[in-house]
Amino acid sequence: MKIAIASGKGGTGKTTIALNLALSLENVQLMDCDVENPNCHLFLAKSLEEVEPVNLRVPVIDKAICTNCGKCGDFCRYNALVTFKQDTLFFPEMCHGCGGCTLVCPENAISEVLRPIGKIYRASVGNLDFWSGLLNIGEPMATPVIKRLKSHLDETKTTILDSPPGTACPVIETMNGADFVILVTEPTPFGLHDLKLAVEVVRILDIPFGVIVNRVGVGDNRVQEYCKAQSIKILLEIPQDRHIASLYSDGISFVLEMPEWKGRFISLFEAIKSEVGK
Repeated sequence: MKIAIASGKGGTGKTTIALNLALSLENVQLMDCDVENPNCHLFLAKSLEEVEPVNLRVPVIDKAICTNCGKCGDFCRYNALVTFKQDTLFFPEMCHGCGGCTLVCPENAISEVLRPIGKIYRASVGNLDFWSGLLNIGEPMATPVIKRLKSHLDETKTTILDSPPGTACPVIETMNGADFVILVTEPTPFGLHDLKLAVEVVRILDIPFGVIVNRVGVGDNRVQEYCKAQSIKILLEIPQDRHIASLYSDGISFVLEMPEWKGRFISLFEAIKSEVGK
């Protein structure tokens, strides 16, 4: 079973939930899909092994045979290729690597090379199989790195996918193929606003989901009222607890020190399994 942990905004505790859930289960795989700012490994205290680079196939134009006909630029929906009267320019950071320009060039003046945009890492922590992706500094597109990271998904294990924050393409790629999505929020006006955005996305994707409310006690109950009005199941509430915060600041997942919470995460997992029929 594949469970994506997502949120409409950053800082709600998404990584905390992903880590504590993964550490509560057996035969589990954790994937840090927040490739622009991966941080799960900081709480696992393990050095990461580099598995492979992530490359994007991008065009190279042979100017000796290019006639500047403009067909490649007309095809490219991302404006990575622009043709002028006497030259065709290529902007690699805008290229999505679809290969279409190579196919439409009538002079066969375009070939492809690999451009590195990120890396995939792995570590084993007890029974936890941990994977992480890292987008190279300055690269604008996280989705290809997430897609490559997910190619290492093990269907024999329960997989927890720690999503990037927000509702953009990297989040959708992380959720794609998930059996269930946990939306993590906080009881604040910002938390409620961005939860609503995340709910819209998950409903469009038609994936079963529920909500975990983190840091209960810092705000009000408008998140709970919204979930009730929308018939959204609140899976778990985690209080604003000084001990949990202290463990977090020391890089310790709280299920390791508070065994009663491990039982709650196991019960949460069993409830999700029952709902999706896995």
